[in-house]
Amino acid sequence: MDSSQLVIHHGWANNLRQEVTAIYDEAFGQKMSLAVPSHTERQTLLADSFKPEYSFVALYDNKVVGIAGFKTNEGAFTDGITYADLIQSLGMMAGNWAALIFSLYERELADGELILDGIAVHPEYRSIGVGTALLENIVSFATKSNYKTVRLDVIDSNIRARKLYEREGFKHVNTENFPYLRWLLGFGSSTTLIRDI
Repeated sequence: MDSSQLVIHHGWANNLRQEVTAIYDEAFGQKMSLAVPSHTERQTLLADSFKPEYSFVALYDNKVVGIAGFKTNEGAFTDGITYADLIQSLGMMAGNWAALIFSLYERELADGELILDGIAVHPEYRSIGVGTALLENIVSFATKSNYKTVRLDVIDSNIRARKLYEREGFKHVNTENFPYLRWLLGFGSSTTLIRDI
């Protein structure tokens, strides 16, 4: 594949919502399935929740091949998943369970900080620089927007992603271990990486 055909945009049109949802769910669906086991319900929740202005999309031959979301004090890519939405969509018991699981992934922002909220790349388009291009655009956006740092968290099982982030100048600042939750979450530690702007 010719990486020169790769195009990155800040935000995306509503007609791309289903393509974005499919790629995001392929990458993070397993992690989210603990909160929302139903593939159909999870994709519906995701599609309804995305805020395109808090993301960058990668297009190859006009096809969505990657997505990177971010969070600032003004909003976040998945801001649309609210407690009320979970209860309405899933019912009281399942909605409360989903809210509990999602709360485990919540991260507070420091002043002047942008949080990278996940990079997802279509399986057929990996290893051509899609993830790197998305990450570079996030850092460029943070720089132009006068943020002080870009922060992200990577789980212990995602070694490939951590290597990408470290190549792009992200430094390890903390590792949080929670082996008692491995049975529940599927991973037992999370490492925080920060890049100063």
